Amino acid sequence: MADVLTKEQRHKNMKNIHGKDTKIEVILRKALWSKGYRYRKNYKKLPGSPDIALTKYKIAIFCDGEFFHGKDWDTLKKRLEKSNNSEFWINKISRNIERDDEINKKLDFEGWTVIRFWGEDIKKHTDECVKVVEETIFDSMEFEE
Repeated sequence: MADVLTKEQRHKNMKNIHGKDTKIEVILRKALWSKGYRYRKNYKKLPGSPDIALTKYKIAIFCDGEFFHGKDWDTLKKRLEKSNNSEFWINKISRNIERDDEINKKLDFEGWTVIRFWGEDIKKHTDECVKVVEETIFDSMEFEE
C-alpha cells in the first residue's frame, strides 16, 4: 500500500501530531469541567502522565488515538504489513500497546483506577464517556465506606 501523500506532506502531517492538549482530550476535559469535576492535566507525578487525573478519586484517564495505540490491532497490523516502513510502524505500535499495559499495571499497583477511551468514542459519545467516569467515581466512593 503506497503512501498517497508526498514525503513533504507526510512530514507536515506527522509534525502536527501532538501528545498534549489533543482535540479528544480537550473535548473530554470540557465535558468533565462543565459537570463540576476538577482534575490535573498530564499529571507528571504518576506513571504515564495521564491525560486527565482526578486526584480526589484516584482515577487516571487516558485518551488514546486509534492508530498509535493499536485499536483492532490484528486488523491494523495486517494493513501495516503491506505498507511502507511496515517494520517501523509495527514495532512502534506494538511497543505502545505494551507500554500502555505496563502503565495500567503500575497505576493499579499504586491504587489508581485507570480508564482508557478511544478518540472516536470521545468524539462521538462524549456523554457516555463522562457517564463511565461518573460511575467509576461512584464506585470508588462506595468502596471507601
